[in-house]
Order: sequence, then structure tokens, then C-alpha cells
Amino acid sequence: MNDDVLNQLTAALRQSPDNVGLRLVIVRMLVDRGDAAAAAEVAEHVSPSAVPAPADARTLAEALRRAGKAQKALTFLEADSSPETLIARARVLVALERLDDARKAYETAVVTNPALEDADLKRAVNTTIRVFAGREGQPALKVIANDDTDDADVVRLLAPAADKITFKDVGGLHDVKKTIHRKIILPFQKPSLFQRFKKRAGGGILFYGPPGCGKTLLARATAGEVDAAFYSVSIADVLDMYIGESERKLHAIFEKARADAPAVLFFDEIEALGGKRQYSREGTSAKIVSQFLAEMDGFAQNNSGVLVLGATNVPWAVDPAFRRPGRFDRVVFIPPPDRDARASILELLLAERPKAGDIDVRALADRTSGFSGADLSELVETGVDEAIEESLGVHEPVPLKMEHLKTALQERKATTVEWLTTARNYARYSNESGQYDEVLEFLEKHGKR
Repeated sequence: MNDDVLNQLTAALRQSPDNVGLRLVIVRMLVDRGDAAAAAEVAEHVSPSAVPAPADARTLAEALRRAGKAQKALTFLEADSSPETLIARARVLVALERLDDARKAYETAVVTNPALEDADLKRAVNTTIRVFAGREGQPALKVIANDDTDDADVVRLLAPAADKITFKDVGGLHDVKKTIHRKIILPFQKPSLFQRFKKRAGGGILFYGPPGCGKTLLARATAGEVDAAFYSVSIADVLDMYIGESERKLHAIFEKARADAPAVLFFDEIEALGGKRQYSREGTSAKIVSQFLAEMDGFAQNNSGVLVLGATNVPWAVDPAFRRPGRFDRVVFIPPPDRDARASILELLLAERPKAGDIDVRALADRTSGFSGADLSELVETGVDEAIEESLGVHEPVPLKMEHLKTALQERKATTVEWLTTARNYARYSNESGQYDEVLEFLEKHGKR
């Protein structure tokens, strides 16, 4: 662009400030130049009623929108309802965070003229914005999802589950329950005593063990025991395709938990969010880990009354910074259920099913050493399939029998063996901190060498 021409036009405008046509020429030149602030300054002095054509009004509105003056821009787009103007209005309404109005304007424009469809604008008008009350003395918390996450997903992300379970609903794991009660639940139940000893409630606990052994169930039961809000956070709740959105979502989750303390945050498959940074091929993965660490014990964070629980099947893949005191400083091994626990789980799984009187739960428990809770569930389901198949053959209902379950035992094998084999190697050769001592004790006790 020729600066001399622009300077001459600007000088002419000073001599004739009411010349709308001249202002439009200058605004277009400044917009093309990328100088949104200067273009908006020229456009602001034009009265919407003096604009000669809708296209000119859109030009002035766009200049104002780019300069952050969306409210003023909207006044230029109210007199016309053409599809082109509706698209321009939708962009301005997005800037004003009036997303419902923006969506209506965009959809009306596209129905009239499909050629105006814009993927970026469509995504913007379908953005989800939720505002939650902040802590006392702090502003409200705004959560923005810039993808196809709908309103229900955002509410689910920040709303604890309504149903509540306790340790009574978890079979077996008596030693683990005692440890959790002493180290986790008591600080919540007797805060005055623990405050006297400068012991804070909350902190971080990492559950690890073979898949299907009740880590998630135990986390929910812990929340029920302390009578705290429970937030179950999955990988999809945090990860986002847009740079910076994953960190924003993670911060929003922690902020909501702090506002509702006492609260329990549960991160399942935590290695997906907190994996070792030296193995991260993408810088975004390392940033999520850093954000996670900052939320747990950052300089400006106060997590008093917030218990952070993590569960993983591969503790050796979790970034070691998470196990520093003040973060996941308590690591709890969740082993496969013992004989009594297996019997209890089987009784629960067999309840309310049509079954014969010959089913011996104790005998089944003896023959399912190493089975996880999920394995036992699959065993019963396979036995039920056998009963259904027999029922179809004789054309009448046949109850579940011990014979069916014995047949199922020939098909089902414990899935924990592979995990225990891998864990044994880490416990023997990468156990400098003693983290896997419980695994070694379990293997020694049950002969899994």
C-alpha cells in the first residue's frame, strides 16, 4: 500500500469529517493493511444510519470486531437481514459470547445460502461455555470447550456422581481399606486433631495393580467414606485437539474441586495424562504433565480438603515427579482378590440369577486363584451362556449349575498372570525406592515367582 495515498486521504478526512464514503475507503485500506485499531478508530465516527449499503456496514462492523469493539460493531448489522449480514452478525455475537444468538444467526444464513457455510465459524457458534461459582473472593470459573463437546459433557465433567458407595460395597482388600482409613479418611473425619499436629487433609494417592481388581471401585468407596464430592475424570475429559485447551480443562477441574472441598478427584488410567516426559514425542504431552504437577502443589494453589486419587495398571510409566512428597506420595498396591474376597464377589455375581442348589462358591474360589474381579464376572457370564444354550436345547429354562461353571472354568484363565510377571521384573530390578515391595510380598506369599 502506498503510504502517501493513505496520508493524503487521512488529511482530506480531517478537512471533511462527515464524508462517509471517504471514511469507508480509509477503513478498507487500513483493514487490508492489518491495522485493525486504526481502522476501528476511523469507523467509530460513522453513524449506522448514514451507511449507504449493507456491504459497507459489514466492512465497518468487521473493522470494529477485529479491534475488540464488538458491541459497537453490532449496531451496524441490525438494519439488514441478508445471509451475508447474518454471518457477520454471528461473528460479532461470538465475540460477545452470546452463543445462542450467534448460532441462530449462522444457521439462518446457511439455510438461505449454503455457500456461506464456514467450518471455523460453525465450530465457534457451537462452543460450550459454562460458568461456575468461584471460591469466596475469587471470580466465577468459566469453562470453554472449543470442540464438539456438548453441554452435557461439560456438566458431567464438573458434576460429581449422585450415587454413593462405601467400603461395605467393596469385597476383600481388608488391609488396603485399613491403610486408607488410617492415612486418608481420618484426617477428613477428625480435622481438628490433625490440624493440631499440622497434618492436612487431602493430598494424593496412587492405586496400582492388575486390571479389573477394583481400583476404580475403591476410589469411589473412599469418597463415600469421607462424605466428599466425587469427580471421576477420564482421559477424554481433559485431552483436547486445541493447544492450551487440555491445560485449561485440567485447571477447571481442580478449581471446581477446590470450590467444593472436601472433594475427591479420581483420575483413571493416569499414565495417559502423567506419563514420563522423557518419552513424550510431543511437547503438548509434557505441558499437560507440568500443568498437572502445578495443580497438585503449585505456588498459588491451595488443595486443602482435596484428595487426588490416581489409578494405573502401569505405575512404571508414570512420571517420577508425581511420586514426590506432596503429590502422589502414597502409593497403594491393589492385588488380585484373595480366596475370601473371591467367594464374596462370586456370591454377589450369582445373586438374583436362576441357579441350582449344587453351586459351591467356596470350591469355585479355591479354583480361581489369581482371578481378578473382572475375570470372575466373565466366568459367571460364560457359565450363564452354557445354561442358556442348554435351555434352548431342551426348550425349557435350565438354572445355572455347578457343571456350567466348571465348563466355564476350562475356558477362562486368570488375566493377572501377565501383569504380575511384568511387575515382578520391575519389583526385582527397578525397586530402589521400595515402591514395589508390596508386589514382592504378594508374589512370595502366593508363589508367583
